[in-house]
Amino acid sequence: MNFIALENQVVLLKPLEQEDTQELLEAGSYPEIWPHMSTTVEKMVDVNNFVDKALEKKHEKTEFPFVIVDKKSGKIIGSTRFMDIDETHKRLEIGSTWITPAFWRTAINTNCKYLLLQYCFEVLNLQRVQIKTDHENLRSQKAIERLGATKEGVLRNHMLRKDGTTRHTVMYSITPQEWPQVKNHLQRLLIDYEEKS
Repeated sequence: MNFIALENQVVLLKPLEQEDTQELLEAGSYPEIWPHMSTTVEKMVDVNNFVDKALEKKHEKTEFPFVIVDKKSGKIIGSTRFMDIDETHKRLEIGSTWITPAFWRTAINTNCKYLLLQYCFEVLNLQRVQIKTDHENLRSQKAIERLGATKEGVLRNHMLRKDGTTRHTVMYSITPQEWPQVKNHLQRLLIDYEEKS
């Protein structure tokens, strides 16, 4: 699968590079981002580890990490990635998404997901795109449901969190059959955001 930078007038999803470390540190230095994430990017050592691991998985072709750039300011405000890439079965996951709190409840995440999903279904012709989250992360569940993804169920005792506690995983997906309806829904959401701004 070939991956490229994706952009519209609101966001740029740029392939992650080593040089992005400092801006990622600035974007990630808010403790409220990290309680439900499997990683933490609050100190320089965290960011170096985050970037090194992400680039290693990119080299292995199992993941493809992006930085999220706010087009208005030109600044990196978070990160997202394609994960669990399976070329044989034409599927992947959109995950490890985090955004600096100043951009929560704005058009940023919807724009990101629109660009990523459009690429998945209209360029890569995938069979399935999944998004998963922690059962306690209600904010993330609401955001995923707002995109129009289908909730498939809960994987019990699926993962151990970084503090060692047990996480159940809430699993969502979108298929090619659902994409036209999801696309229309996302386009309407983006128009609403434009009208309010």
